[in-house]
Amino acid sequence: MENLKCLFTNFPLDIFLFWLIPFLLMAWWLWNKVSRYKAHVIDLQDRINFLEGELDACRKSKINKPVEVNIQESVVETVIPKVPVAKIAATKPKPAKKDDLKIVEGIGPKIEELCHTAGIYTFAELADTSVEKLRSILEQAGSRFQMHDPTTWPAQAELARDGKWDELKQWQDELNKGRQ
Repeated sequence: MENLKCLFTNFPLDIFLFWLIPFLLMAWWLWNKVSRYKAHVIDLQDRINFLEGELDACRKSKINKPVEVNIQESVVETVIPKVPVAKIAATKPKPAKKDDLKIVEGIGPKIEELCHTAGIYTFAELADTSVEKLRSILEQAGSRFQMHDPTTWPAQAELARDGKWDELKQWQDELNKGRQ
């Protein structure tokens, strides 16, 4: 009891200040950190609003105004050569349905891309393509693709086109990476 009486009459101010000052410093540091984050969030929100406004203005200007390009015709001809209308009409449009040409033994994703570039999208088109044309497509793609042998690809594509999947699977089991 005497200890409590001594504690209340002679309050240890030095201990109180020892704990109060670090607490106040920490509170001040946290307050500054939070206010900096709030300011940063406000800046980012302002930037987002500005960019959304710019995007809306850009969309409206593209919808309402045609794009005007003032380039000399000679520059356009050097960058984009003129193509005759007959040549544009002669190119085949991409079909709506593409077959998975990778089903053919020996054709992988890269060779399928080469076939698509050459205008071969379906099993029927692959079946109608000559082996010589397939070889030339592979040769034009570079030495990396010249090791592939397309001799069986049209026949495999013909089986796939006709829906003879069992025969195709049986034949592919006998093949070695598209070769007989």
